[in-house]
Amino acid sequence: MRQFLQWPTLCLFGLLLALGWPGAGARAQDDQANEPIYQIKLTDKQVTNFIAAQPDLAKASEKLQDGVGEIDAAMEKELAAIAKKHGFSGLEELDDVTANIMLVMTGLDPETGEFVEPVAALKKEQEAVKADTELSDAEKKERLDYLREALKTIGPLKYKQNVEIVKAHKDAIEKALE
Repeated sequence: MRQFLQWPTLCLFGLLLALGWPGAGARAQDDQANEPIYQIKLTDKQVTNFIAAQPDLAKASEKLQDGVGEIDAAMEKELAAIAKKHGFSGLEELDDVTANIMLVMTGLDPETGEFVEPVAALKKEQEAVKADTELSDAEKKERLDYLREALKTIGPLKYKQNVEIVKAHKDAIEKALE
C-alpha cells in the first residue's frame, strides 16, 4: 500500500477532507473551475510552516476524534489561530498548502522517490488493491471507494516546481504526520 494511504489522520486536513468539510482543499474559483484542488505554487517557508503546525493540528484532531467530528465555530476559530500562529495568513492558506503538499506526496513513489502524476499513481494503486489477495472483499471495497473519491479531487499537477520543494522536506513531512 502506498505510504500516502497509510498515514494516520494526524494531518487534520486529511481528516477534514474525509469528513467532507467544504473548505478542505477544494475551493471553487472562476479560473480554477476544472480543478477540484486549488493548486498554488508552494514556497519552502509554507512547507516548513506546515510541518511546524502538525503538533497543534494533531491536538485539534484529537478533539474532533473525541467528539462527533463536527467542525463548529469554536473549532474553526481554533484552527484559524493555529494557522496564524504558524505563519499562514489564515485557515484558507493552510488548507491550500496542505492540499498541495498532499497532491505531491500522492505522486511520490515511496520506494524510488520519483514523482508520478497523482492520477496515474492512484489508478496504479486501484489495480494493486484489486489484485491483493490478502484483503477481504469489504476491505477492498472500502479502499477502492476511497481511491475513487480521491480521483474525483485530484487532477494533474499544475506547478511542477512543487515536487522539488516537497521532496526536499519529504522525510520531515512524513515524520510530522506519524
